Amino acid sequence: MDYLEKYEEWCKNPVFDEKTRQELINLKGNDSEIKERFYKDLEFGTGGLRGIIGAGTNRMNIYTVGKATQGLANFIKKEHGEEKGVAIAYDSRRMSDEFSKMAALCLNANGIKTYRFESLRPTPELSFAVRELRMYFRNCSNSKP
Repeated sequence: MDYLEKYEEWCKNPVFDEKTRQELINLKGNDSEIKERFYKDLEFGTGGLRGIIGAGTNRMNIYTVGKATQGLANFIKKEHGEEKGVAIAYDSRRMSDEFSKMAALCLNANGIKTYRFESLRPTPELSFAVRELRMYFRNCSNSKP
C-alpha cells in the first residue's frame, strides 16, 4: 500500500476517531505533508518510539503507540510473561498521559497484568518498580515537545 492509499484509509476508516480523520482531511491537496505522514511507519529506536505528534503512520499518536504496544504484548505472551506484568510511567511531555493509557489498555486487552502510575513519575521510580516487582516495563515519555 502506498502513502496515498494509507492516507485515504485513515481518512475513511471509522476505527480512527473523528478528530484524527478531520486533521487528515484538512491536508487534502498538500501532497508533501501527506507523504511525510504516511510514507513509512514510525520507527522504534534506541530511545523508544519518538516522533512528531499528529495523525499518520509516521507520527506519534494513540494508533502508532497501540501498534508498538501490541508488538510488546505479542513478545510478552510468547515468553509467557502475562502474570509477570508491566509497569507504565509517564512524564510531563505532550500526550504522555494519553499514550500511557493506550499502552495499558492494549496490554490489558492481551491479558497482561499492568501497573500504571497515577501521576507523573521520574524514570528512576519506574526503574525501582520494575526491579522491585520483577516485571517488564514501558516508559511512555516518548514524544517530542
